Amino acid sequence: MSKAHRTIAGLATALLAASLAACSGGGGSVATVNGQPISKASLDTKLEASPTARNLLQQLVYGKLIDQYATKHGIKVSSAEIAKREKQLKANFPAGSWSSMLKTRGLTEKDVRNALRQQIIIDKAVGTGITISNSQVAAYFSKNKAAFNKPAEVKARHILVANLATADKVEALLKQGKKFSALAKKYSIDPGSRDKGGELGYFTKNQMVAPFSKYAFSAPIGKISPPIHSPFGYHIIQVQARKPALTATLANTRSKIVTLLKQQQESPLIQPFIMGLVQKANIKINDPRFAGLFPTPAPSLPPASPAASAAPASAASAAPATAASPAPAAT
Repeated sequence: MSKAHRTIAGLATALLAASLAACSGGGGSVATVNGQPISKASLDTKLEASPTARNLLQQLVYGKLIDQYATKHGIKVSSAEIAKREKQLKANFPAGSWSSMLKTRGLTEKDVRNALRQQIIIDKAVGTGITISNSQVAAYFSKNKAAFNKPAEVKARHILVANLATADKVEALLKQGKKFSALAKKYSIDPGSRDKGGELGYFTKNQMVAPFSKYAFSAPIGKISPPIHSPFGYHIIQVQARKPALTATLANTRSKIVTLLKQQQESPLIQPFIMGLVQKANIKINDPRFAGLFPTPAPSLPPASPAASAAPASAASAAPATAASPAPAAT
């Protein structure tokens, strides 16, 4: 699984955790079966008793601790920082698939940005002392140069329909001057682009099915295509712009390499950082079903009595460690 997909999986887990917390305490029913209701309370009970619920509660607690750490240490995350990270994340998904992927997982853009904000907080917390030298950047570029070459890209929009008759009709309406975005919202069956007026943004040749790419990478800009058949149906395509292929250089990839190398060095520090927050926190589990989820602090020792304080050190040191006289705890 790629880092991008692991990030999205984590977002889905966090959202499910929030949903689980939100639904507890609600009344009424979530479904009826031949007139017999299934109550929200019974669903909540099943959810909270499942092994997954323990992980979800952990994610909620970790999120709270990260937010509290940021507040305590004055760590700020700007909208521009989040937007930059989200743009990098979106680049790992085929054109037009981002919105549908979020919808399938029950996520919103707000969920994504909140999770990315917490990731940036962690980066700022554990990455303060990490520096990347010019020689490290140059060595990485030398070994991975091909990975930074950018293929040619096309920006286009399309209207996807199920049959040729509808495709012919849409093509005719477009050539009569009808608005592309309006027809996309009315006729397109592509859930990822329909509500955006058919907009797909920029994509590479390999991100689209072959018939679509063949047309998009050869057609004149602005021309309305005839119906293009693919396994998904019939596309009416309009190419809007193109970007030529870009050969990587050390200068135009330096910032990306620095980010990658920093992430590599930060990665083993993240889990200890989170566990450190947990160990210092006062976390009380009120539901017995989640008992033991977080370590409980060791009970404090009672204050020494005056008599014990006055006892000679030699006597204490001479006494063997027994069941009634435990050895000192490790520090």
